[in-house]
Amino acid sequence: VQLQASGGGLVQTGGSLRLSCAASGLIFSSYRMGWFRQSPGKEREFVAVMSPKTNYTSYTDSVKGRFTISRDNARNTVYLLLTSLKPEDTAAYYCAARKHVTYPSPSRDRSSSSYDYWGQGTQVTVSS
Repeated sequence: VQLQASGGGLVQTGGSLRLSCAASGLIFSSYRMGWFRQSPGKEREFVAVMSPKTNYTSYTDSVKGRFTISRDNARNTVYLLLTSLKPEDTAAYYCAARKHVTYPSPSRDRSSSSYDYWGQGTQVTVSS
Protein backbone atom coordinates (compact mmCIF):
# COMPACT_ATOMS: atom_id res chain seq x y z
CA VAL A 1 0.00 0.00 0.00
CA GLN A 2 1.19 3.48 -0.84
CA LEU A 3 -0.21 6.88 -0.01
CA GLN A 4 1.46 9.69 -1.90
CA ALA A 5 0.74 13.18 -0.56
CA SER A 6 1.48 16.32 -2.55
CA GLY A 7 0.48 19.95 -2.91
CA GLY A 8 2.19 21.57 0.03
CA GLY A 9 4.16 24.78 -0.24
CA LEU A 10 4.80 28.27 1.05
CA VAL A 11 1.81 30.61 1.15
CA GLN A 12 1.00 33.94 2.76
CA THR A 13 -1.55 34.38 5.51
CA GLY A 14 -5.02 34.23 4.03
CA GLY A 15 -3.90 32.15 1.08
CA SER A 16 -5.04 28.73 -0.10
CA LEU A 17 -3.59 25.37 -1.02
CA ARG A 18 -5.02 22.07 -2.16
CA LEU A 19 -3.36 18.93 -0.90
CA SER A 20 -3.78 15.63 -2.70
CA CYS A 21 -3.17 12.08 -1.58
CA ALA A 22 -3.11 9.33 -4.17
CA ALA A 23 -3.61 5.81 -2.86
CA SER A 24 -2.57 2.53 -4.41
CA GLY A 25 -2.51 -1.09 -3.34
CA LEU A 26 -5.78 -0.98 -1.42
CA ILE A 27 -9.49 -0.97 -2.16
CA PHE A 28 -9.86 2.77 -1.77
CA SER A 29 -13.65 2.72 -1.45
CA SER A 30 -13.32 0.48 1.63
CA TYR A 31 -11.26 2.98 3.59
CA ARG A 32 -11.98 6.06 5.63
CA MET A 33 -9.43 8.71 4.70
CA GLY A 34 -8.00 11.18 7.15
CA TRP A 35 -5.62 14.10 7.24
CA PHE A 36 -3.36 14.82 10.19
CA ARG A 37 -0.68 17.44 10.74
CA GLN A 38 2.40 17.78 12.87
CA SER A 39 4.53 20.77 13.77
CA PRO A 40 8.05 20.52 15.20
CA GLY A 41 7.93 19.65 18.88
CA LYS A 42 4.22 18.88 18.82
CA GLU A 43 2.21 15.71 18.61
CA ARG A 44 0.50 14.72 15.41
CA GLU A 45 -3.02 16.09 15.44
CA PHE A 46 -6.20 15.15 13.65
CA VAL A 47 -7.40 17.57 10.96
CA ALA A 48 -10.22 15.91 8.99
CA VAL A 49 -11.73 12.58 8.00
CA MET A 50 -14.11 11.41 5.29
CA SER A 51 -16.10 8.22 4.98
CA PRO A 52 -15.73 6.17 1.80
CA LYS A 53 -19.25 6.44 0.36
CA THR A 54 -21.67 8.50 2.48
CA ASN A 55 -19.79 11.81 2.28
CA TYR A 56 -19.62 11.97 6.07
CA THR A 57 -16.91 14.40 7.14
CA SER A 58 -15.52 15.63 10.43
CA TYR A 59 -13.01 18.35 11.24
CA THR A 60 -11.04 19.54 14.19
CA ASP A 61 -12.51 22.77 15.53
CA SER A 62 -9.59 24.98 14.52
CA VAL A 63 -10.09 24.30 10.80
CA LYS A 64 -13.88 24.18 10.55
CA GLY A 65 -15.12 26.54 7.87
CA ARG A 66 -11.62 26.92 6.39
CA PHE A 67 -10.60 23.42 5.31
CA THR A 68 -12.59 21.00 3.16
CA ILE A 69 -11.89 17.31 2.72
CA SER A 70 -13.12 15.53 -0.38
CA ARG A 71 -12.37 12.35 -2.27
CA ASP A 72 -12.64 10.87 -5.72
CA ASN A 73 -13.04 7.11 -5.44
CA ALA A 74 -12.59 6.68 -9.19
CA ARG A 75 -9.14 8.26 -8.93
CA ASN A 76 -8.24 6.72 -5.53
CA THR A 77 -7.47 10.20 -4.30
CA VAL A 78 -8.39 12.27 -1.26
CA TYR A 79 -8.02 16.03 -1.17
CA LEU A 80 -7.76 18.69 1.48
CA LEU A 81 -8.53 22.25 0.45
CA LEU A 82 -6.96 24.73 2.83
CA THR A 83 -8.28 28.29 2.73
CA SER A 84 -7.87 31.38 4.91
CA LEU A 85 -4.57 29.96 6.04
CA LYS A 86 -2.97 31.17 9.25
CA PRO A 87 0.63 30.90 10.47
CA GLU A 88 -0.53 28.35 13.07
CA ASP A 89 -1.54 26.03 10.21
CA THR A 90 2.15 25.59 9.39
CA ALA A 91 2.92 21.88 9.68
CA ALA A 92 3.68 18.72 7.79
CA TYR A 93 0.36 17.30 6.60
CA TYR A 94 -0.14 13.56 6.42
CA CYS A 95 -2.88 11.53 4.80
CA ALA A 96 -3.90 8.25 6.35
CA ALA A 97 -6.27 5.36 5.68
CA ARG A 98 -8.27 3.19 8.04
CA LYS A 99 -10.58 0.35 7.15
CA HIS A 100 -14.19 1.41 7.15
CA VAL A 101 -16.44 -0.27 9.71
CA THR A 102 -20.23 -0.40 9.86
CA TYR A 103 -20.45 1.74 13.00
CA PRO A 104 -17.40 4.00 13.00
CA SER A 105 -16.41 5.79 16.16
CA PRO A 106 -15.69 9.53 15.93
CA SER A 107 -13.07 9.16 18.63
CA ARG A 108 -11.28 6.49 16.65
CA ASP A 109 -11.46 8.65 13.54
CA ARG A 110 -9.48 11.28 15.46
CA SER A 111 -6.86 8.93 16.83
CA SER A 112 -3.73 8.43 14.76
CA SER A 113 -3.30 4.95 16.21
CA SER A 114 -6.53 3.87 14.48
CA TYR A 115 -5.07 4.28 11.00
CA ASP A 116 -3.53 1.44 9.07
CA TYR A 117 -1.56 3.28 6.41
CA TRP A 118 0.21 6.64 6.20
CA GLY A 119 1.57 8.88 3.51
CA GLN A 120 4.96 10.56 3.70
CA GLY A 121 3.75 14.06 4.53
CA THR A 122 3.72 17.31 2.61
CA GLN A 123 4.93 20.57 4.19
CA VAL A 124 2.65 23.59 4.45
CA THR A 125 4.26 26.84 5.55
CA VAL A 126 2.18 29.94 6.10
CA SER A 127 4.07 33.21 6.35
CA SER A 128 2.75 36.14 8.36
